[in-house]
Amino acid sequence: MDEAAIHELLSGRRRDVGATLLRGALSVGSWGYASVMHLRNLAYDRRWLSIQQIAAPVISLGNITTGGTGKTPTAAWLANWLVAEGYRPGLLSRGYRSLEQDKTTTAEIPAGNDEKMVLDRLCPNVPHLQQRDRVASGRRLVQESGCNVLILDDGFQHRRLHRDLDAVLIDALQPWGFDHVLPRGLLREIKSGLRRADLIVITRADQCTAAERQAIKSELQRIRGTPDCVEIAFAPTRLVGLDGSVQPVTWAATQPGLAFCGIGNPDGFRRTLSAIGATAELKVFPDHHHYQAADLEALAERARAVSAEVVLSTLKDLVKIRPNSWMGPPLYAVEIGVHFLSGQELMTGLAKFVVDAPR
Repeated sequence: MDEAAIHELLSGRRRDVGATLLRGALSVGSWGYASVMHLRNLAYDRRWLSIQQIAAPVISLGNITTGGTGKTPTAAWLANWLVAEGYRPGLLSRGYRSLEQDKTTTAEIPAGNDEKMVLDRLCPNVPHLQQRDRVASGRRLVQESGCNVLILDDGFQHRRLHRDLDAVLIDALQPWGFDHVLPRGLLREIKSGLRRADLIVITRADQCTAAERQAIKSELQRIRGTPDCVEIAFAPTRLVGLDGSVQPVTWAATQPGLAFCGIGNPDGFRRTLSAIGATAELKVFPDHHHYQAADLEALAERARAVSAEVVLSTLKDLVKIRPNSWMGPPLYAVEIGVHFLSGQELMTGLAKFVVDAPR
């Protein structure tokens, strides 16, 4: 079952008997999952499980739902902003589905996964360690790389590492994960968990209506007692070719094309394509997909079948493909930058406060 079919099921749009029975079974699983998460959070809140502190402030960027909320471009923006302010940031992440673990991929085999490769490109002077033990890797970044502030990627549920600022990203296109905890919905924990957050960042806020944004803020008010948040958009900045060439985003509107992605929120990429005027059929792969030769051959064949003169993807996909493995029309990634709609001073003010605070 692909992602679109899963969303049809979880949203309730599928109304057949089989779908109704399956949702019921998934609801039973959700009760168990929610109970485990509640007990785990309680154990950390009561300090029955230890929280480790390291010799540098930690800023966590996390989610309350599964799927892509735009943590990678947000982490890149934050890291580059910290560098510009004179700090020495480092990045910590688990390295989910690292390419090192998949020797059948057609990509180069660097250290780390697709998100690390994107971050290495977007903020090349910022050290980044990926391993399951983020306490150990954080200490390494401080001791060996001289980092004086750490950005913890996907850290909201990783409570073992103390954080000084807990920022949670909420995707405006799918804010509440169909209002159910996994596996019945996409919530990683119940929504009251947002009370732990110091900062809420609504991403893709430009892709929903004013009424929808207000509804999200009203729910934040109900849960947290305040609607205060940051609102950002992911604006296309340029097209970056597999061969290293660069084109303006407007160029895509002049070329018949094909598009593909393997990200957590393919609908967000679909809307990006629409925003730049690209007319392209979109092929969706699972999140963190490792492209095999057969995948690339099928994409190139489809591109020829629809007379595409350009193939568009995301930077997260492009970094996993070797130039000599692609035999189709010119392949470009739509590079994305962070654009603040509101709350930039709130975010930077909180970041500077925790980084500059005495330790």
